[in-house]
Amino acid sequence: MFKKLTALLLALVMVLALAACGGGGETANVNDGTVNENTDQTEFTVMGGQSSLSPGYTDNEVLNEMMDNVGIHITWDTMSESLGEQVNIRIAGGDWPDAFQGVGFSNYDLMKYGADGTFLDLTPYITPEIMPNLSKILEEHPNIKAAITMADGKIYGLPAAEQMGTAGIGKEEDYSIYSVPQFSMINKAWLDDLGLEVPTSLDELHDVLVAFKENDMAAKMYGAAPGSTIPMSTGFDQWCWGQNIFYAGFGFTNWPNDVINDLLLNSDGTVSFECVSDRYRDAVTYFHDWYAEGLMDVEMFSQDNTQLIAKCSQGYVGVSTWWYIEELMGDYADDYVFLPILTGPKGTEYEGTSGVTIRTGGATNSAQLSITADCQSPINLLKFYDQWYTGEAVMQLQYGPIGVYFNEQDENGIWQSITEEESQERFGKGAGELKSTYEVAGPKLILSEYYTDTFAMEDRAIERLTDLYDFWMPQVQDTTVYPMDCVFTQEEIDVIDLYKSDFESAVSEQEGLWLRDGGPDDAEWDAYVAHLTESCGMQELLDVYQAAYDRYVAAQG
Repeated sequence: MFKKLTALLLALVMVLALAACGGGGETANVNDGTVNENTDQTEFTVMGGQSSLSPGYTDNEVLNEMMDNVGIHITWDTMSESLGEQVNIRIAGGDWPDAFQGVGFSNYDLMKYGADGTFLDLTPYITPEIMPNLSKILEEHPNIKAAITMADGKIYGLPAAEQMGTAGIGKEEDYSIYSVPQFSMINKAWLDDLGLEVPTSLDELHDVLVAFKENDMAAKMYGAAPGSTIPMSTGFDQWCWGQNIFYAGFGFTNWPNDVINDLLLNSDGTVSFECVSDRYRDAVTYFHDWYAEGLMDVEMFSQDNTQLIAKCSQGYVGVSTWWYIEELMGDYADDYVFLPILTGPKGTEYEGTSGVTIRTGGATNSAQLSITADCQSPINLLKFYDQWYTGEAVMQLQYGPIGVYFNEQDENGIWQSITEEESQERFGKGAGELKSTYEVAGPKLILSEYYTDTFAMEDRAIERLTDLYDFWMPQVQDTTVYPMDCVFTQEEIDVIDLYKSDFESAVSEQEGLWLRDGGPDDAEWDAYVAHLTESCGMQELLDVYQAAYDRYVAAQG
């Protein structure tokens, strides 16, 4: 009886031990920096996302060829709806696939599932022997490595990103297409009619706006209803159509930001908030006078982008901001030119100041391929995914196999995309729909250099990047920018969740009130700073963003 009881207890211990490993199968995977050398497994299951237009990946010729190259087969369990819910069910139930692809786990998820052994640390596998393509990329792009390295120093997910910058159009310096999100523009035809030059300072622009209003230029030049002229119209703190670029005359631009609004990375590596600086206070005070004079659109705080486009495309607006002139100004686009970065108001310390705080580019997603502890041969699966990290491979994973979206090469061997008309004629669908049909979700890195050595960039992107490089970036004095790819610990995420929303709301609300109603006097300013400090966690947020940035720099080696 004692022997039977002992045997039962031992069996129970083994069952519990296997259950703790997750999927219930034997595993030699541990996150201790070593490699599981087993290469026996050739059949894998991968769960993940797909486009709603995708027929699934089973018959995808690009993926099937990649599998044949490394001698494996993958059974795909992909979906476009309820993905998060189904993934959570599988993880909680211990019914794990060999890998999750295109799920988009948060960094918190990666840390959590890495710490409890659900996901493997991929760091020891990203080597020239196992993953030569990705290893080379991470060596050449240490910022990508930093972005996928969690706070514990481990990598639990392979990277995905789309770099669209000036290097992609053959420029020496690489600036993200997002660097200066607001391109300011002015009606040159109105200026010419009034005998005025394109302004170079804020004070000159002020006088021009007064002239636009007093001469009712929309009515005079375009036959609009009397009194319909709007000297300047933008949104308030909007991404590509806000007023923020005009703050450059005070030495900053507080763009709406993907990290936290008004956060500034200084050239010495320290972080600060622009919204409590003296120059910020001076700027909102200065522009209130414009608003009070009717030079700034009274609806700037309430209108949406479609309303702005409607006003501009009807010829009512003299000055505005947008991604492209043509898209905003419509039939009147030929009358507009870029309005340069304007120097500060005369008679102050800002005379001659032209300060654009550039914006960071698109983030690197660190959670597009995670391998679970149930995978018996991670090496085999990672060799399959390493094939994704070449220009021609990612082109086909993003757009479809050669002969579909990209079907011919120019004299330099660069693949040229299908036109909208060709797509409709050959496939009965637009080029965008065609792309979505063939696109594979997952760990895809589209590097800037691919646009110069593998496949062509979209024409409008080329136009915008050319304008950015030739016109806007020469006016930028400092290209220091806080990276979107900083990784936060769970404790830091808790601080951000606690304070960020209230902090941003308090700053935005007060900025809008000061622009509209005037201020701040000394008492109002002191109360505002005290509120941000005592109630909105300003110092706590600064500490978090500083710590994350310091780790990001260290992770680049």
